[in-house]
Amino acid sequence: MAKLKLDLHDIFNKGKKIEDELNRVIAEAIQKRIELVEIIPGKGSGQLKKHVLRFLQQPHIKNQYHRIDKDSKNFGRIFIRFQHKKSTQ
Repeated sequence: MAKLKLDLHDIFNKGKKIEDELNRVIAEAIQKRIELVEIIPGKGSGQLKKHVLRFLQQPHIKNQYHRIDKDSKNFGRIFIRFQHKKSTQ
């Protein structure tokens, strides 16, 4: 299974850039029909992870993916799962 990975460590304090990168990786996953995106906000204080989760809960974003999983073994990692419809060609 192919997956995309987005590490937010380098842009942790750039709110607009974070959202731009999240939008980009979601669009790429949809375009390439990738089922899993791994987001790494890091452990830190947890503020970046909260920012990412709030972003993902917006209705216009939420309707683009199937579900979110928080890694139970690694607090600093989030998975976005996609279900792409089968093409009828």
